[in-house]
Amino acid sequence: MSYQQELNIALLAVQRASLLTKRVFHSHTKGPLSKSDASPVTIGDFGAQALIISALQHAFASDEIVAEEEAKDLRENEGLRTTVWDLVKEVRLRDDAAEEQIGGGVKNADIMMDIIDKGNSKGGAHGRIWALDPIDGTKGFLRGGQYAVCLALMVDGDVKVGVLGCPNLPVDDSAPLDSKVGENATDAEGMGVLFAAVQGQGATSRPLTEGALAQPKKIAMKSVSDISAATFCESVEAGHSSHSDQSQIAQKLGITKPSVRMDSQAKYGSIARGAGDVYLRLPVRKDYQEKIWDHAAGDLIVREAGGEVTDAEGNRLDFSKGRTLAANKGVVAAPEAVHKEVLDAVKSVLRNK
Repeated sequence: MSYQQELNIALLAVQRASLLTKRVFHSHTKGPLSKSDASPVTIGDFGAQALIISALQHAFASDEIVAEEEAKDLRENEGLRTTVWDLVKEVRLRDDAAEEQIGGGVKNADIMMDIIDKGNSKGGAHGRIWALDPIDGTKGFLRGGQYAVCLALMVDGDVKVGVLGCPNLPVDDSAPLDSKVGENATDAEGMGVLFAAVQGQGATSRPLTEGALAQPKKIAMKSVSDISAATFCESVEAGHSSHSDQSQIAQKLGITKPSVRMDSQAKYGSIARGAGDVYLRLPVRKDYQEKIWDHAAGDLIVREAGGEVTDAEGNRLDFSKGRTLAANKGVVAAPEAVHKEVLDAVKSVLRNK
């Protein structure tokens, strides 16, 4: 299968949802809520999830969806529900044909909440399942940094299509990677990029627009022959990845450049287009399981751009185990030519803990 329809719908859905997140980012109280896993939830999360699931339901009504949010807080909080609905009903693509392809707007607030709750699939190894993170990097979003709107299609547990909307990354694929990129972002020209990949068909980037899709450009990871010259990417939050382990690994590899810390799967997109080289996410505790929606799209985009992505033991990420990467610990993403060298350093540091 070529998955061209799935790719097109995913791109348009993520682009429309990115418009909503940008509107919240630039002009709205972002309304953090407390949630059982202690991560901030925003009105942008709820709105983006509603718009994306609405598009998927229109185009692929029988597909399952694994998504991060549920509408319980909206049902219990009328003020929050009204705020989210006021955004959702306003946002549309400025191209009638594109908007029509993803089913137009959501009809009312009750339908919006029902749509949000359709992201309750348990995941697994059978059938067509979409993995959705409406705003990956909510803390980055709240602080004015990097975040991503993430969507991937898995078929029988294998990722076939991946799309990342990164509103605060520069369109220019050759722009140097800097943790200050997107800091206190404004809606400046030249910012906002859509990354995409289909299994076996390579990876692309294109500017985020407000209407029809822009033309894509092929992207590829940078060729790295000397690992000591590589640029490391890691999470901002020490609770997401062990900064001390990563520092030791960089030292072992002779990397002297300071690591670039940024939130979200924007890291996957950045290394896929050669702006960075290596992304490490190392376990901070033994019982932590990564969520599939935090990695599915980025994993495919990096691999299709010529990279290799494994866990800290060298196993491919397994998206067939449910809502989490239950069979994997950590993430190591690097250009194919140097991945083994990076992985050996990771194993050596983790073995000595």
